[in-house]
Amino acid sequence: MTIELHERTAAAAVSAEVPHLATRRWAIRRRAGTSAGRRVVWSAGWLATAVWAGSFPLLSGLATHRTWGLCAAAGYLCAAGVAAWAPPSRARPASAAVALLGAVLLPLALLLIGGQAQSEVSVIERSADLLVRTGSPYLPAPQQVADFTPYLPGMALLGLPRVLLGATPLADPRLWCAAALPAFLAAGRSALRPRGARSKGVGHAGAGWPSYRTGLTALFASPVVALPVCVSGVDLPLTGACCLGLALAARGRPVAAGAALALAFSFKWSAWPALPVALALLATVYGGRAAVRCAVAGLAGTAALVVPVAVVAPHEMAEQVLAFPTGRAAVPTPAGSPLPGHLLAGLGTAGWFAAVALLALGGAALALSLLLRPPGSAVAAADRLALGLTLAFALAPAGRFGYLALPLVLVVWARLAELPAAQGEQAPVLPGPGRPATATATATAGRCPRQEVGSASPRRRRLTGPERTAPPGRSA
Repeated sequence: MTIELHERTAAAAVSAEVPHLATRRWAIRRRAGTSAGRRVVWSAGWLATAVWAGSFPLLSGLATHRTWGLCAAAGYLCAAGVAAWAPPSRARPASAAVALLGAVLLPLALLLIGGQAQSEVSVIERSADLLVRTGSPYLPAPQQVADFTPYLPGMALLGLPRVLLGATPLADPRLWCAAALPAFLAAGRSALRPRGARSKGVGHAGAGWPSYRTGLTALFASPVVALPVCVSGVDLPLTGACCLGLALAARGRPVAAGAALALAFSFKWSAWPALPVALALLATVYGGRAAVRCAVAGLAGTAALVVPVAVVAPHEMAEQVLAFPTGRAAVPTPAGSPLPGHLLAGLGTAGWFAAVALLALGGAALALSLLLRPPGSAVAAADRLALGLTLAFALAPAGRFGYLALPLVLVVWARLAELPAAQGEQAPVLPGPGRPATATATATAGRCPRQEVGSASPRRRRLTGPERTAPPGRSA
């Protein structure tokens, strides 16, 4: 009887173990298939960027672009090889690091040592020198394209190291523009993360996402960021300041958000659509008072940085900041990518007014969308701003494909910044529209709620840490 009982128990144990073994084998196969798929995607992506960068030495007439293309193409090819053959746990971060080395660090060093740069760099240096000597960054009588400064006064601040340090590679505005972007993004990431949490660089477990560090490295190594970093860098500080402003708005810090956006507004007027988006986000999640505080801080900060120069040189600012970029100055702008607005403006005066009318309609559509369906999270706000900027750049009478890097970075970084800081950590949810943040929510929240259209209040989850699973044999 005892022997029979032991036999039955052993058989039951074996039969119970078989499903577990099958499940484990299925999970291993699934992870292996997913890993292989990721290798293919990353390798194919780096190969595509290598082909794109390799076209610059053949097609571009700019020496800076040819130098970048040669270095970047080699770096992207090496990154593709690393993504295909490196150990699975290191393939993605290692390939991103190799791409960053080949597409950013190496060509930037070569261009700095050789003294090669696009005209935007010399414009920033000249504007800083003029600002220090005359109080205005604009030449009084520009005669050619290089004489124009199509930036607001804040951009001249990035040329001050050249004025203070002299002719040294460390004073090159590209370095300071390149340093401003990760600095702003790091501040925005810190604002979106729960307080006291330490980032371990781990992404969504099992979701196929890279870590924040790996994703950010790949973003910086991508052509949309790597090329501007090496040759000019003028749009990088503006991009970072917009990301920081939206992150602070999503975190419920309206005054800080307004100050960050004011800095972006003082660089280029193309950053101004970020203000209504941030105000809509604040009004939806934190109420109208928060939106008003952000608006006051943003407008006051912009006025403090821009108005003094506007008083000193109003005509020069209007001609070089407004007329020249839109193609209405005496000297035509070199920005002439075949986008819809530029093609319309090329038809004559009527075509130019048609492009401006379409641009105004695009702005009205964005404003209407903010009223009817305001964003409720940092990702939603970044997406809305990216959509508005894409329409603006496409419909502007004079534009470049390079301007589209700003909306692309907004969309990608907003999603990277919401990755959990550590394995198993969940991103808590902020309070709903019009509700003040409690002390617990303010201290632990990492992002804003995603609300459904037409719902009175968004769904809320407990802010008590990771969900607990019930032990085997017990109900949750």
